[in-house]
Amino acid sequence: MFAPLHNDTFLRACLRQPTDHTPVWLMRQAGRYLPEYRATREKAGSFMGLATNTDYATEVTLQPLERFPLDAAILFSDILTVPDAMGLGLSFQQGEGPKFARAVRDEVAVAALAVPDMDKLRYVFDAVTSIRRALNGRVPLIGFSGSPWTLACYMVEGGGSDDYRLVKSLMYSRPDLMHRILDVNARAVAAYLNAQIEAGAQAVMVFDSWGGVLADGAFQKFSLAYSRQVLAEVKTEHEGARIPRILFTKGGGLWLDEIAGSGADVVGLDWTMNLGQARARVGDRVALQGNLDPNVLFAPPEVVRAEARAVLDSFGVPAAGHGHVFNLGHGISQFTPPESVAALVDEVHSHSRRLRGGR
Repeated sequence: MFAPLHNDTFLRACLRQPTDHTPVWLMRQAGRYLPEYRATREKAGSFMGLATNTDYATEVTLQPLERFPLDAAILFSDILTVPDAMGLGLSFQQGEGPKFARAVRDEVAVAALAVPDMDKLRYVFDAVTSIRRALNGRVPLIGFSGSPWTLACYMVEGGGSDDYRLVKSLMYSRPDLMHRILDVNARAVAAYLNAQIEAGAQAVMVFDSWGGVLADGAFQKFSLAYSRQVLAEVKTEHEGARIPRILFTKGGGLWLDEIAGSGADVVGLDWTMNLGQARARVGDRVALQGNLDPNVLFAPPEVVRAEARAVLDSFGVPAAGHGHVFNLGHGISQFTPPESVAALVDEVHSHSRRLRGGR
């Protein structure tokens, strides 16, 4: 059904197998920093018009690969497709971010939550298959979802938040309701990721973008426990191929050892972590992904290259049973100059080869 894979460096690094260079891809690599993305978005008329159209989603997923020799593609979609399929009424206001028409804040709303019919997300799975075919084996395709906790933040707040007051108030005052939301979310996320794998995704990533806003103790109960539940239910193999699973908790460095025991194959790190120290702590339990500060990309190209080398030097040469996937510590800014991305990708490839004794 799909072409053989020509560049499996990303998958090999995720599975802690030897590679001749460190693979690199970027969170939000298909997005607003590229003029061709903005042109396609204009044609689509809206963000969801883009995400729900198979041809447009395929086009924008491949756009960064036409510019840069990245080692993986990531599905163009949004983490809020799952709660939208639950009937919460997702919309994107220009300049304001995502909004839900119906927030989940009381017993009635929580009781009404259910794992959605995956047919409501058919547009995502169709896009996965279309992108995988269009890649024609160039690089692997990553599928993704938000974590149960991160989705719950948006569902309770009704959109983005600066202080997480509503979701934390519910968590502390009615933990029973919060656990019910998180259990539904975990089952939905696992089904969603498995359907992406069946549609053609060769790796999957769980974005726990807001796990780091929780207190110690609360993180383990309300975020990590449900990410573990997802990872326990997501396929590790499909049609004879291993499917790496990546877990990224922004602000999660405090809990690195616990996250490394979550069942993920790869732990994503933000830029606050020392990569070499993280490697020493996790050993050969998991591969690591990260962790350049995205704002480095606003510096001159020679600085971008130097900072990329510093990240690679911090991790060091991958030994047997160790793996490193180069990435930013969070998503790329919409204001990033594309020339900075070109310099970054080139330096990661060239310097990581030199570290291994290549050219």
